[in-house]
Amino acid sequence: MKLSNNQSNTKSKGVDYWTKRISDQEMPALCSTVKTLEKLAKDDVSSLSILGKSVMHDNALTSRILRVANSATYSKGVSHVTTVSRASVVLGFDTIRNICITAKLLSSLLESEGLTPGVYQRLIKLMARAFQAAMLAKMMLRDHDEELQEEVFIASLLYHLGESAFWSTGCEEAVDLDASMADCEDPIQEKAMIREVLGTSFNTLSLGIARNWGLGDVLLKSLSNPNQRTPEIRSIYLANQISELLAQEPLPAELLQQRLKQTADMLDIKVDELKGRMIRCSNATKKLAEAYGAKVLVEHLPNPKHLTKDLNAKVDAPVIRMPDMNEQLKKLRELTNCAMVKADFNQVITTTLEGILTGVGVDRCGVLLLSPNRKRLQPRVVLGDGAEQMKNEFIITLEQPQCLFCDCIELKQPMFVDEPSSPKWRLYMDDDLKNKTSSTGFMISPLLVEQKVIGIIYADRDSTDRKLDQSEFDNFTHFSQLANVCLSAAMGH
Repeated sequence: MKLSNNQSNTKSKGVDYWTKRISDQEMPALCSTVKTLEKLAKDDVSSLSILGKSVMHDNALTSRILRVANSATYSKGVSHVTTVSRASVVLGFDTIRNICITAKLLSSLLESEGLTPGVYQRLIKLMARAFQAAMLAKMMLRDHDEELQEEVFIASLLYHLGESAFWSTGCEEAVDLDASMADCEDPIQEKAMIREVLGTSFNTLSLGIARNWGLGDVLLKSLSNPNQRTPEIRSIYLANQISELLAQEPLPAELLQQRLKQTADMLDIKVDELKGRMIRCSNATKKLAEAYGAKVLVEHLPNPKHLTKDLNAKVDAPVIRMPDMNEQLKKLRELTNCAMVKADFNQVITTTLEGILTGVGVDRCGVLLLSPNRKRLQPRVVLGDGAEQMKNEFIITLEQPQCLFCDCIELKQPMFVDEPSSPKWRLYMDDDLKNKTSSTGFMISPLLVEQKVIGIIYADRDSTDRKLDQSEFDNFTHFSQLANVCLSAAMGH
């Protein structure tokens, strides 16, 4: 289904437009509450008394805060608290502040008026997954201090704030986008639709709102650099991934088992023990949702019964492929023969990627071809760990101000991004690119036919978190250059 004509002006929009619209027009009360609470966080002396006064006039908010403060999740075993001031003393400012933000967020989104059934269902399901992810992330850090647990809870809850806020507007763009996405089963195409309508991605919008509202550093870091290996950022990432997988039908068992194994390894426990903790966490999530007055979320919470099934997927440790000179020579000889017999495109590409994967010793590699308008790169052939996921999700847009892949195409030169977070590369790494590429480095090289770039060859060691060195980049470049010779021989005139 095509997007309607009234969206032709959305190309002038973007993250700034939607951040301002959501903050000033669509959710001003939530924006004001969050900014007030964040300011109070900097004033330890008077924050508790001001907090009590600031919510006193809002009876519904006060009622929710007290119900949650007395719930099984937060109750300290003391007598029933009956005032926000008393709850603040018992639980501490940070906890009460986060309860306030959660209550205000849920009420703002759940009370959105005039939504179409399709948009409302998207919003409810998204909020349910976010609420479950928040509880999972907090559970993962149960051995850390309460302050960090609360920071992780609120960061996980707000991880998809941009998308939630957009659907809650019920605007014409939201209705049209919902209708378009309803007929789409391709995640890459969905992302392209979102970018066409908003002029940005949902992740970038979440980051824009988080910065505008002054939300905490943990949320900002989790959105801008989700590959960080700190416990809090890793917990937020894994909790959101698991929550999303549990909500899918049919259940993607192999990928879910992989995420559970990663989480169990991080917590240094067995997967079965993790499943037990998650089932208990799921039950607590239902009770807490009811305490917040959000019963509508309960039926959409990810189903914990999935965790009791045999997922029939044994996930072993990632295969560590070391550089293999014999394999390199074998594949280079095959490529030389491809040039001589003018082999077809698929044979050249497959042989090249097999040489890079097993000869150079990487975790994954792929060929990304330019779209007809040359504004994006889309995977054509991918080999290695997570190949199917990479093929579905590794789409690169080429319209950023500073674009690493654009430079590779324009200069027709291979590039070795040895340290993506270093000053040398940081400006080239926007949030979307960080999410797709390896935080330990990657290699790219132009795919040429008679000096015209038709795509990019990409390789990294993402699943084993190993670094690449110069000799491996040299070998990668050798394969890329020989592939170009083969393609020119087969397709050139």
